[in-house]
Amino acid sequence: MTLSKYLILMTIATLLCCASFFIILNSVNPFQTNILGFIFFYLSLFFSSIGVLSLLGFLIRHLFNKNQFITSRVVVSFRQSIWFAILIVVGLYLQSQKLAAWWNLLILLVLLLVLEFYFVYREESNKVIE
Repeated sequence: MTLSKYLILMTIATLLCCASFFIILNSVNPFQTNILGFIFFYLSLFFSSIGVLSLLGFLIRHLFNKNQFITSRVVVSFRQSIWFAILIVVGLYLQSQKLAAWWNLLILLVLLLVLEFYFVYREESNKVIE
């Protein structure tokens, strides 16, 4: 898949996910819905966050890091957008359950940073082997 096809497909998917998020946001009453309404809310927020953050991350990497391979920029921005979307959704869920304290969110952030460092280390060790 070429980069232009990826960007077009990702933009369309992100717009659809954002549209579904705003539809759910406007049509679901949080005081009267069941668990399915909350699942749709958090899933649509998760997927729209991944799309927006992935496109923004790729754009920033493309503007400021010209010497990095394009596939590396795409993979890293997508992976990091997943981590950040998890942080957003879990943070909002913890807030809705009145469990969000600074140390809970700090633990989640440290866990996601450890995962990111693992992937970066694994990529670097694969480059050394090849």
